[in-house]
Amino acid sequence: MEHASVRDEVARWFAAHLPSHLYAGPLDVRVDREEVLLVGPVAEPDLDEATSAGLRAAACGAAVHRFREATREARTKAALEAEHLFGRKVSWGATCGPVRVLFTSLSVPVMTRLRIDEREVLDVLVDASVARSRSDALAWCVRLVGQHEAEWLGELQDALTHVEKVRTAGPKSSHAPAADET
Repeated sequence: MEHASVRDEVARWFAAHLPSHLYAGPLDVRVDREEVLLVGPVAEPDLDEATSAGLRAAACGAAVHRFREATREARTKAALEAEHLFGRKVSWGATCGPVRVLFTSLSVPVMTRLRIDEREVLDVLVDASVARSRSDALAWCVRLVGQHEAEWLGELQDALTHVEKVRTAGPKSSHAPAADET
């Protein structure tokens, strides 16, 4: 679960430690228990407005590739420091026009227990070649929920952020009063 305070701390740290010209705009910073993911915009190539969507995407893909190679040393240096400081792997990516590329992103195993009805859903996806394995099928399902329930997930994240703020502002004592203390 991403906590706004940790994300904000990580974002501030990278803003202070990355060269200001590294990305063409502000970073999108995401944080979970294992990973910090930083994705920022790369300047779009100067193309004629009549350029086709396919050529635009190809030019943007090339711009992202050049950016990745040109910034590797600065990104690696910052990542090593941040990984030690925050105890999470640092992953990078870039956007350029319609192109979004993640250079280094973790694929973390997540253990789960599924009943037969749930396993059957995954097996149908595998048998139909929608996914290569149950693991891929489960990842596909999670992506689908993320795409189709983004508004609800956003509201849920906002509620969790509010709960975290209330919890932080709550009583400072280390224990609740016992029944006979009231």
